[in-house]
Amino acid sequence: MRARDLAVEYETVGVDTDAMAAARLMAEHRLPALLVVDEEGAPKAILPASQMIKILVPAYVVEDPALAAVIDERHADRLCQALKGRTVRDCLSKTVPAPPVAEPDATALEVAAQMAQVRSPLVAVVDKSGTRLLGVITASHLLEQLLIAAP
Repeated sequence: MRARDLAVEYETVGVDTDAMAAARLMAEHRLPALLVVDEEGAPKAILPASQMIKILVPAYVVEDPALAAVIDERHADRLCQALKGRTVRDCLSKTVPAPPVAEPDATALEVAAQMAQVRSPLVAVVDKSGTRLLGVITASHLLEQLLIAAP
């Protein structure tokens, strides 16, 4: 299996996309992450759903999770308000690494190795020039295809 055969269309967002819209996109499609692209459509970063959740949780609760028990449900239900007025750029980790990228001819093992090395839920597949996004391989799709190929 080659990366070009495993790649599928996938939702992307730009760095200036509204954070609330990005969160809705993740939730509606149950995506483990969004691929963030630059103005030309080339992969720039991966925004994991877990990072979006971290934005919602007040810093003092992240530091001391026991404090979550004292926040009533009425306030907890309003956590998504933390995304208002923010962009995807604001939600990215300050030390966000470049997303893993595979060429169309990369093997399934090469893609799996990239995912494992950086613990990424997806790998972007780009053309040989590295500028045009061809699709994305998610960890769950790769696992599914590897299981199908298993004897």
